[in-house]
Amino acid sequence: LRWSCWRRRCSWRPALVGSPRPARPGCAGPLGTRAASDTRAQIPYFSLLKILTSASPNMHSISQFHQRTPAMCCCSQTQSGEKYSDPFKLGWRDLKGLYEDIRKELHISTRELKDMSEYYFDGKGKAFRPIIVVLMARACNIHHNNSREMQARQRSVALVAEMIHTATLVHDDVIDDASSRRGKHTVNKVWGEQKAVLAGDLILSAASIALARIGNTAVVSLLAQVIEDLVRGEFLQLGSKENENERFAHYLEKTFKKTASLIANSCKAVSVLGCPDPVVHEIAYQYGKNVGIAFQLIDDVLDFTSCSDQMGKPTSADLKLGIATGPVLFACQQFPEMNAMIMRRFSLPGDVDRARQYVLQSDGVQQTTYLAQQYCHKAVREIRKLRPSTERDALIQLSESVLTRDK
Repeated sequence: LRWSCWRRRCSWRPALVGSPRPARPGCAGPLGTRAASDTRAQIPYFSLLKILTSASPNMHSISQFHQRTPAMCCCSQTQSGEKYSDPFKLGWRDLKGLYEDIRKELHISTRELKDMSEYYFDGKGKAFRPIIVVLMARACNIHHNNSREMQARQRSVALVAEMIHTATLVHDDVIDDASSRRGKHTVNKVWGEQKAVLAGDLILSAASIALARIGNTAVVSLLAQVIEDLVRGEFLQLGSKENENERFAHYLEKTFKKTASLIANSCKAVSVLGCPDPVVHEIAYQYGKNVGIAFQLIDDVLDFTSCSDQMGKPTSADLKLGIATGPVLFACQQFPEMNAMIMRRFSLPGDVDRARQYVLQSDGVQQTTYLAQQYCHKAVREIRKLRPSTERDALIQLSESVLTRDK
């Protein structure tokens, strides 16, 4: 229903004071409805368009959200003459043998360490990041000189991005004491925390060696920045802010560093390899940044609306870890009593269950979904600046799939 409404360019607004909640709190909101034109006062809600004009994630402020801006649709209307309903299928033509090549990069002789390091490279992941990277590489190559070839170095960036991402999964599972990932036990649960840390380190070192072989200092610098951002993002996640505006800025900055930086800088890296124009580099970076933030926002929504079987990992995990994500921060505007729970990181008995109920009774899920939609809209606006191509259009469709995914 949500998808069909977006395709018809419908919009929605949060409910009026006293109006019933949507029957399905897991949905993206009362799509297709408009505020009644009567004298009832509307809930002041957060217009999320202004947030997208900020130059940096740390400039976002929750107090900015007071316009009545309807949701904007990404709507993929391709112009290259060919449309792929599945961007992942298009991207995989350059990624055949991806996981075999990654396992070759690891080339480990110790059996146990080999099994640990290869554990998540089993072909069951979405390969979301390498797909974006190879599609961006081809789109930039075509834009620059109409080249239909994929450079070997650009494909190597896709491999390195997936290796860095997987290393962070291994380390994150240790930090979070996670028990399942992608529908199976985590590395730390199978082999123990100490060995899991070493396995993550080994994957990261192998990625660094593969990165050095690319032989471009600008690309090395970009992906080194990713590793720094990942560490800083993890530190941001360990803290919280008393002030609500600062808290929301803190959340978005953490989201950029932990998730979007890898996508943004990987996209920029392949554009550097394929095109000398700094304008194209910025387009690639902005597309990756905005899609990456949207991806994580939807991930935070799914933590409340999907079941564990769909996600392949436990839901409400962030609340149990004391982390306040977008749905919680938006819900806090309607239920101020959540502030105390956020500051004590949901540490008292019953905090997690109460916070989850507050989120589902509020517009937190809908508002976070709307924010993700705005980031995707900006990503589409950026990528449309490139010359029309099948790959460019696939990137547009990929941004839509971020909004409609269920795991």
